[in-house]
Amino acid sequence: MEESIQKNKDSWNKRTEYHLKSQFYDVTGFINGNSSLNKIDLDLLGDISGKSILHLQCHFGQDTLSLARLGATVTGIDFSEASITKAKKLSIEIGQNARFICCNIYDLPNHLSETFDIVFTSYGVIGWLPDLDKWAKIIKQFLRPKGEFIMIEFHPVVWMFDEKFEFPEHSYFNREAIIEVEKGTYANPEAPITTKNFLWNHGMAEVHNALRANGMTVNNFQEYDYSPYDCFSKSKLVEDGKFMIANLEGKIPLVYSMKATHCSSGG
Repeated sequence: MEESIQKNKDSWNKRTEYHLKSQFYDVTGFINGNSSLNKIDLDLLGDISGKSILHLQCHFGQDTLSLARLGATVTGIDFSEASITKAKKLSIEIGQNARFICCNIYDLPNHLSETFDIVFTSYGVIGWLPDLDKWAKIIKQFLRPKGEFIMIEFHPVVWMFDEKFEFPEHSYFNREAIIEVEKGTYANPEAPITTKNFLWNHGMAEVHNALRANGMTVNNFQEYDYSPYDCFSKSKLVEDGKFMIANLEGKIPLVYSMKATHCSSGG
């Protein structure tokens, strides 16, 4: 597991430079005041002014800083040194305070001890994690009693398909690591990099059961037949801010969201 996590960290360190320059992330627009959060995110979060938020797998901090712009006190976590270095610089550049910690999510208890009102994570995150039980324990540990875990993620059905969305290539179930050699990156397919990635597909029962087994109550779960991001092969804009897969429009879920509450009794 350590080797696969190290390979994934190397992959994200390589990607960061090209993500910063990409139209996908539009860093210039962000610096000028645009939020990186979309409607799904904002509807789930609600009013977060004055709340403390732990943002897991924050990349180079755009969402973390967007949460801070909404009045929250935010701590962002990521294992990529390149990403966290840029996040800290971006925080200074826009004059928005946030704390950033560079560490493997599983090692977070060695770097942080406080608890938070909200733990937040979104889009392309848990597929990089081999063990959801350990992940759920981290969430529970850093949430205050009655605190909320808020998650928006790409649907496990998506990761079953081949790159062209023509046939199921991988299992829906987390039976083994999916090892991929990727040229370019989703934010810039022409980026002159090649990465070896280790991924794990986590079905919905696995996600729900990991949270439930660690004292969390899932009280809001939604599935969406669109993605707010143009990040898949054969993506097709169907209306403003909504992308579907050409020839599969409305037929498969692309994203899901959930909110879960820390049960102070542990049940």
